[in-house]
Amino acid sequence: MSSLLHHSYCSSSSPLTSRSSLKLNFFPSSRIPASQNAVRCNLVEPLKYENGKPYTPYLSSTTTDQATATTTTTTTTPSISHSENAHDTRLRIFSGTANPALSQEIACYMGLELGRIKIKRFADGEIYVQLQESVRGCDVYLVQPTCPPANENLMELLIMIDACRRASAKNITAVIPYFGYARADRKTQGRESIAAKLVANLITEAGANRVLACDLHSGQSMGYFDIPVDHVYGQPVILDYLASKYICSDDLVVVSPDVGGVARARAFAKKLSDAPLAIVDKRRHGHNVAEVMNLIGDVKGKVAVMVDDMIDTAGTISKGAALLHQEGAREVYACSTHAVFSPPAIERLSSGLFQEVIITNTIPVLEQNYFPQLTILSVANLLGETIWRVHDDCSGGFEPYSSLGID
Repeated sequence: MSSLLHHSYCSSSSPLTSRSSLKLNFFPSSRIPASQNAVRCNLVEPLKYENGKPYTPYLSSTTTDQATATTTTTTTTPSISHSENAHDTRLRIFSGTANPALSQEIACYMGLELGRIKIKRFADGEIYVQLQESVRGCDVYLVQPTCPPANENLMELLIMIDACRRASAKNITAVIPYFGYARADRKTQGRESIAAKLVANLITEAGANRVLACDLHSGQSMGYFDIPVDHVYGQPVILDYLASKYICSDDLVVVSPDVGGVARARAFAKKLSDAPLAIVDKRRHGHNVAEVMNLIGDVKGKVAVMVDDMIDTAGTISKGAALLHQEGAREVYACSTHAVFSPPAIERLSSGLFQEVIITNTIPVLEQNYFPQLTILSVANLLGETIWRVHDDCSGGFEPYSSLGID
């Protein structure tokens, strides 16, 4: 049975649903009969907000193919209500062209409509942006991941920011679910550029007052900005989904695909029933080229959950999965927030090494790149709730998304 699950947050034929009109609906405990030795993977700190549900991109209003749709669930909402904010005329959300489906889901969750904006390309490739409504004195949120094509989407974001600044917006927040150039965050050799700092300067100089980013490749990237940065993590969304699965706690092991991701994997394991940790020792000989050397830890007969912030060409994670199978792992799950999926990632991920590949929709995945083991989770609730809290100048009770508890 296909693992590509689909879930629709709101129908395109129905009016937008506000947060206060949704009802709480957690995973039912009787959904899967548990055997005597199979226990649910409990989170150490259960999340207060519903996330981690497979989804269908909002822009598709047609019925999904029954061969790939295995279940549907009801959208849920946080217990904190800001329904009166749905009529706040000072808050505007605009979407770029990089991920309009995610932008629409965020607006749907918040009970708002996306702002009207005109974006087009001239024959020579130049980008034209015009706001189709007034934003004078408004708090404006521009949703635009700088995913491939990175340069096109980055330039579009900069022009959107400039358009809002020249239209007298009070505050401009760049909502960047995926921050491109984040891996160029330091000099590993002489005469290299630190492109992450350059991009941060560009966004600041364009006129942004704040940045909302999801799962930056490295925490120090926040320091490259001279404006406030709200950094939220997509890993809790994946944890929420894994909590619905029935896996024997004694069989679970969290694996870091490289030494650099140990802190992330350790925090993930701590939240997931305090599972043991294993590390893949990787030696990189060039960009997008990885070689697995050995494994630190025991995975024999266990269910291995590989955790990383992004999957690009899938070379690191696929070679790590092959090593885990050689060392006797029973099943291997791949979990990542950002699905860059540069060729030949799809071939590697669908080769049978993984029981399931769990990602989020910070970067849109083309339908032709779907494969049976793929599960896409939506971060719309996470980003929508964060936008509300930034707009309301409050942060209490939102720690599960703003910290991984790394110590």
